[in-house]
Amino acid sequence: MIDFEWYRSFISIYKNGTVSKAAESRYLTQPAMSQHLSALESEVGEPLFLRTPRKMVPTDKGKELYTLVAPILERLENITLRIKAPSLTEIPKVRLGAAPEYMLYRLLEYGESMGFRIIAQLGTAEQLLGYLQEDKVDIIITSRKNDVPGFSYVKLEVETFVLVAPMNYESPADDIEEWLNLQPWLSYGLELPIIRRFWRQHFNKRPQWEPVHVIPDLRGILKGIESHMGMSLLPTYLIRESLSLGKTKVVFPDYTVENELYLAYRVKDKEHPNLQMVIEKLKSIIG
Repeated sequence: MIDFEWYRSFISIYKNGTVSKAAESRYLTQPAMSQHLSALESEVGEPLFLRTPRKMVPTDKGKELYTLVAPILERLENITLRIKAPSLTEIPKVRLGAAPEYMLYRLLEYGESMGFRIIAQLGTAEQLLGYLQEDKVDIIITSRKNDVPGFSYVKLEVETFVLVAPMNYESPADDIEEWLNLQPWLSYGLELPIIRRFWRQHFNKRPQWEPVHVIPDLRGILKGIESHMGMSLLPTYLIRESLSLGKTKVVFPDYTVENELYLAYRVKDKEHPNLQMVIEKLKSIIG
């Protein structure tokens, strides 16, 4: 009995030209993909491809089978997408992953203007990628473009990080690097992710100190600064209220660093009815 997955693998090999690329596009191993093809060829009774060093070349029988099967598979996949999508009378929804501070202090500012419902997943960059790989979310907002096959990235915006310190800090007019080196620092991680980039950009070197406090939540870092625990780099959207209430201040406002944010999704979901709508909406209201 022919397995439906054999046909999907056959179509993928036909479109990609090689077993390796087809396996990558379907998140399967090459042996599994080759097994599907061999099983289908046994069932058909003829080779469907000529194996060449560079490419799988379809035989006449392979071309004939593709012509018959491809439209049927496409219709079945479209039916599945329509069933998964809400009806036209409903507000579209999306499973969206983002860092907690970005979701709360940036994204949710737009409220009803977003035009879709959010099923939120919060986490670090590594956790969000894992959610996307495990199909727990449809799309994530991330600053990392990972070299993982099967994912597509769309630039969303560039956020600006500034030097934020307690109100009682008195910064000098010169010897900025020396003064910064002497301050207690709060960091998102021991590897000093955004701080390290800031140091390279402005001082052409890596920072030679360790943070006094490591708090893997930008909201926690802001609270620490307000409590006079030290200083750090924070995105401008996060500190507006703190600045207006006089709890913190920006020092050396010309010394900033930018961080690109992307919308990431699975390539196989590109034709999902709601996905491109959400991407365009987020780009229009945020980007």
